[in-house]
Amino acid sequence: MKIITVIGARPQFIKAAALSRSIREHNHNADGNIEDIIVHTGQHYDANMSSVFFEELAISPPTYSLGIGSGTHAQQTGQMLIQIEEILQKEHPDVLLIYGDTNSTLAGALAASKLYIPIAHVEAGLRSFNRQMPEEINRVLTDHVSNTLFCPTEQAVTNLSKEGILRNVYNVGDIMYDAFLHFSKTADQKSKILQEIGLQNIQDYFLATIHRAENTDHTHRLKSIFEALAMLEHKVILPLHPRTRGALGKAGITPSSNVHIIDPVSYLDMCQLLKHAQLILTDSGGLQKEAYFSGKPCITLRDETEWVETVQAGWNQVVGASQTDIMAAVETFRKPPPHPQTAFYGSGDTARQILSTLTSNAV
Repeated sequence: MKIITVIGARPQFIKAAALSRSIREHNHNADGNIEDIIVHTGQHYDANMSSVFFEELAISPPTYSLGIGSGTHAQQTGQMLIQIEEILQKEHPDVLLIYGDTNSTLAGALAASKLYIPIAHVEAGLRSFNRQMPEEINRVLTDHVSNTLFCPTEQAVTNLSKEGILRNVYNVGDIMYDAFLHFSKTADQKSKILQEIGLQNIQDYFLATIHRAENTDHTHRLKSIFEALAMLEHKVILPLHPRTRGALGKAGITPSSNVHIIDPVSYLDMCQLLKHAQLILTDSGGLQKEAYFSGKPCITLRDETEWVETVQAGWNQVVGASQTDIMAAVETFRKPPPHPQTAFYGSGDTARQILSTLTSNAV
């Protein structure tokens, strides 16, 4: 069986690492052989957000590196579509595997659908119901051309059902949970990030990430978020996304002295920062879940979230960019939520379930 996996952004590298590990185990233990061809579009091209993930997560080097890099949504998606189509015509895979909701995801789905190549979408069915988000457009279109849809939650299955997508839909849990369980243990042994930035004896810092266009492209939102961070009594560790760094400079915003800016970090380093933080502030979908996996309260700097389960469970508050709302949420989370954590995202065997479905010709 030949699988082509299209990835291009940090969260996709992490998800692909979990499935690649299952493929290696399958090939070692089973008679059949799965050929795993990885196509890296280059959507995340900074070394700290790309190549370091392949190295530390033990992902085989990409068979194809497209090096497309930054650009408008149309430029990125169009260039990816052209090059992925050429690869598909050359390789003739049995299935195209895609993750999440990036431009790489959509480009892979469109290219494969035009060539009648079966598409398997991992993390299908998520909805923010905000069509102003590029990610929402990507995920909706991808779901509607996919042949097999692997959902991370029951809510995702319900979302697809409401859109008339009923066949070959599987609630397999969240593959990010697989990765978190495996790599958080590795991080304890290998990550030195706490020592490197002087946090080894500090247990009350906050961890923040800000990168979504809805915040970086609107100066008033970005300013409000950083004003709120400046009012916090805690040290805030902020691995700064290149997009956010540029937006801060353009808007003339200087982070306050309690905000400790560092370069983007590897996944193992992020696991360590997350594990020892008191509170998470983020506009990242992935970090909202990882905060939940870690038992850390999370404040989401967006106006909505796809991960509604974390909010319903009391571990996540969606506050947007309002300085007042951010500060109120921080006050609420001075103590961890009393609510027990529910296993919304499976039991950590999502990759095995996906592989089992693919090899049983369900695609």
